[in-house]
Amino acid sequence: MYAISLGDDGAELVPLEVWHAEELLASIDRGREFIGRHVGLPDVVSDLDGARAWLTSYAGKRAADGGGVHGIRLDGKLVGGLLFRVWDTPSGVCEAGCWLEPAAAGRGLVTRGMRVLLDWAFEERRMHRVEWHVSSANEPSINVARRLGMTREGVLRENYPHRGVRTSTEIWAVLAPEWRAARGHASHTSHGGIPQEHSERTARPAAAD
Repeated sequence: MYAISLGDDGAELVPLEVWHAEELLASIDRGREFIGRHVGLPDVVSDLDGARAWLTSYAGKRAADGGGVHGIRLDGKLVGGLLFRVWDTPSGVCEAGCWLEPAAAGRGLVTRGMRVLLDWAFEERRMHRVEWHVSSANEPSINVARRLGMTREGVLRENYPHRGVRTSTEIWAVLAPEWRAARGHASHTSHGGIPQEHSERTARPAAAD
């Protein structure tokens, strides 16, 4: 299994597999209230069976080139994850998302990890558009979209019922030419270490940094 360094602080990006279910559940348990403020992932991963089922669904997506999930480790401990919840190769459009434990917030982990995955999506897989759907109340995740150079394209008003409350979803996106211009890519580049079969696709992004 590969691991991609996200800096000199011990942070790494790694693929998550079904056999990581116990670790995933432990991570969600540590941040269940924090993560669940804006997304439904903690409700899906409510126990070990739920964790296995969720990871199994993403394993199936990955096998069909329709999605996948990576974990963020800090000093070897799973503290969050990044995904392409939607991935459609023919249209060149995908949707990214994340979750993060509160103890890991404020380190830029989501932003650093997403830069790696966006480079890969645009340069290795030649996608054209990456979307970021986020609750309008989720300011940390909105800040990630800004740091990634995404444009706020609109708001779906009260479209998402979450724990008995209707919330609004902001749509942010970045296009391949915009990403390359911002990153200074003069030619095709790729991120070694992210095999092609790990094309990614969660609920709307959770608390992020």
